[in-house]
Amino acid sequence: MALEKIVQVSGRGVPVPGDDIDTDRIIPARFMKCVTFDGLGDYVFYDVRKNEDGTERRHPLNDERYAGATILISGNNFGCGSSREHAPQAISKAGFKAVVAQGFAEIFFGNSTQLGMPCVSVGSDELDTLREAVEADPQLEITIDLEKKEVHFGDRSVPCEIREGARQVLVNGKWDPIQDLLDAAPRVDAVAASLPYMSGR
Repeated sequence: MALEKIVQVSGRGVPVPGDDIDTDRIIPARFMKCVTFDGLGDYVFYDVRKNEDGTERRHPLNDERYAGATILISGNNFGCGSSREHAPQAISKAGFKAVVAQGFAEIFFGNSTQLGMPCVSVGSDELDTLREAVEADPQLEITIDLEKKEVHFGDRSVPCEIREGARQVLVNGKWDPIQDLLDAAPRVDAVAASLPYMSGR
């Protein structure tokens, strides 16, 4: 089954500022007692979005101006801490299609790529420019172009970086290694059949 080729991602953004936002802040551990990842989006950033009684705190993800945003904008070393894949899953299940930040933790970046959710890095000044533009106009359309390695917003654009291996699997629709393995099943079977210890010869 062919996967979507992710060449561009467009949508409105929401700034969630701060450096070193770890996976426990993205999805608190007590919400990880699940059989599937369905529903995790309801708990993304829960402890900084909610009070103990469940009422909402002041937080960008609770701000109606950013309702429906699909591009998350944050700071440096985003997704650090423990290697839980629930963190990118929660972000994805919350409706986000991409993350723009100054930098990413290695495992978070890899897990996000395997969900088809690009994580692109921009410089500190460029990140400030993007964040300020979105805060001034939450309806601003953002486009992440993985071929040109640019982030476009309004009449401006800034360069972005993404590891070449990740960029290639995204733009070529090869970002899910499990699907890649399933697609290769006939070749796997052919090789297995040719091996004497597999065929019983």
